[in-house]
Amino acid sequence: MSIKQSRWTLIGISIFLIALTWAVFGQTGNYQFVNYDDPLYVLDNAHVRAGLTWRGIAWAFTHVHSQNWHPLTTMSHMFDCQLFGVNPGAHHLVNVFFHSIAAVLLFILLAQITNSIWASAFVAAVFAIHPLRVESVAWIAERKDVLSGVFFMLTLLAYFRWTRKQTVGRYLAMSLLFGCGLMSKPMLITTPIILLLLDYWPLNRSQRSASFAQPPARLGPTAAREVRGQKSSNPPWTKLVVEKVPLFVLSIGSCVATLWAQNFALGSTQFL
Repeated sequence: MSIKQSRWTLIGISIFLIALTWAVFGQTGNYQFVNYDDPLYVLDNAHVRAGLTWRGIAWAFTHVHSQNWHPLTTMSHMFDCQLFGVNPGAHHLVNVFFHSIAAVLLFILLAQITNSIWASAFVAAVFAIHPLRVESVAWIAERKDVLSGVFFMLTLLAYFRWTRKQTVGRYLAMSLLFGCGLMSKPMLITTPIILLLLDYWPLNRSQRSASFAQPPARLGPTAAREVRGQKSSNPPWTKLVVEKVPLFVLSIGSCVATLWAQNFALGSTQFL
């Protein structure tokens, strides 16, 4: 497949994934708010209903919301109210939008790191319409999940680009995206571990993973033995861990912020 054909294939599959996601979840545009957490996140929150303002942004970063500190999620709800008021259908469809973007990003990521377009398309399609995604997409209060999902996929893509060309700018971009993901939902604290798993496969960045790599089939048995016997130029695991120290620091910071938010919320409840 030529580069031009490959590009059009990627575009076509991306459009298909978006259409598939909206075909399944577009019906949520007819749904209402539910009484479980939706009032807490939107309807009964005066700061959120006021829309996206400088005062609201400051509040999102300095206050605990729904027993969590996730300012970007809070700001996304503010932005919805700024555009749509408290129209539940529009809030639902924003969730669908974020999920469709995450599905496309997953496809692009897998296609780039595995060079297998159709297998990547299948995996992304399963992710797009998997029943386990229904709660996150069809529930307005779960905006944090679909929003963090977008930043998670962007972080993985940025990491892959950084492994190809290790510049300070690319590392800062990856760290910024990861930080945004943590400020959407702290569940992403395990991302540095996931990056280490990607180093092993399919990126094959570690010495151990490289030692298990098979030599090309076109080589004869003698040449194949020589390839297996060559010392890997990949970095050791210690270096792979050390290069992710800033990301681990962000994860630890998110853990501290989450524990503080939970304890603060618990203390407020006991006080009331």
